[in-house]
Amino acid sequence: METQDQPTGKRRRVPRAAQLVIGAVASVAMIATLTVTGLEQRSDAASGYQAALGGRQLSIMAPANPGGGWDQTSRAVQASLADIVGRSEVYNVGGAGGTIGLPQFVRHSGEANELMVTGAIMVGAILTNESEASLEDVDMLARLTTEYLVVAVPASSPIQTMEELGDAMAADVGSVSIAGGSAGGVEQVLAGLIAQAVGADPAQVSYVAHSGGGEALTTMLSGSSTAGISGISELAPYIADGSMRALAVSSPEELETLPGVPSLRESGIDVELQNWRGIAAPRGLEDDERAALVSMLDEMRDSETWRQILDDRGWGDAYLTGPELEAFIDEEQQTTEQVLRSIGLVD
Repeated sequence: METQDQPTGKRRRVPRAAQLVIGAVASVAMIATLTVTGLEQRSDAASGYQAALGGRQLSIMAPANPGGGWDQTSRAVQASLADIVGRSEVYNVGGAGGTIGLPQFVRHSGEANELMVTGAIMVGAILTNESEASLEDVDMLARLTTEYLVVAVPASSPIQTMEELGDAMAADVGSVSIAGGSAGGVEQVLAGLIAQAVGADPAQVSYVAHSGGGEALTTMLSGSSTAGISGISELAPYIADGSMRALAVSSPEELETLPGVPSLRESGIDVELQNWRGIAAPRGLEDDERAALVSMLDEMRDSETWRQILDDRGWGDAYLTGPELEAFIDEEQQTTEQVLRSIGLVD
């Protein structure tokens, strides 16, 4: 590197050490500029989110008791938004597949700081419970995750395989009790579809419904039911420690998260079913408020915290917003109603 003296124009060589210092200073200056720019952009985004929230703390309703998939999802959203909007609150309103919490949530019309986790279970529960409110009464912001279900028995059960459980259901479906989540939810739908696939009457399934995943787990672990159905993330710890024995998963094939556990189809039962969970806001938001909330969820979806939670829990990244989400919800409602009618859960 050379510099030009003033005013003679003679050039002098800069020592190598000085060149390195100059280069390092330039690099630091560039990094500092980029960092400041990034912080400014981050600050602008955070300010936009806070403006949409009206300066109030974000509240997230889990419309189920603690311990289940909606509760886990609500707290995963809370953790993933901590660096984006700061502190938030999760509260539980359990019962009836979310149809106790849903009417309460609807009353928050126009309040952008109120969110609710929802999903496939609520779609079915709205129909089976003849709910006074439906998903038409909320503003669906995003579909977040998908998850397959596990059919399992307590470790002390004499049932060793899914084939054995299917045979028992075919012989006397009413004598085989199956514990799961709320009535009309995906767990009961799966129980009905399994019964139908083995030639039993799905309307005669002895299904033991619970308000939350934690309660269902208590029934399963105690051996009070023949078998249980729940999401992978809820049962995986108990399968891993040997408390529960997984018989099959509702995926098309064996999953990496449950090695050695066959799918229902691999067990000779032609059934596949996937749960999904999403997040909604109340109706009545301003366009800019809604756009800010979706942008907030976009940022959450791309965060390292959220990606790590998906990996840890075995949840599928099913992020969907906008018109595609609206089309998905419409199709899901129609399909769920058809399935519930086919297995006799609704008239």
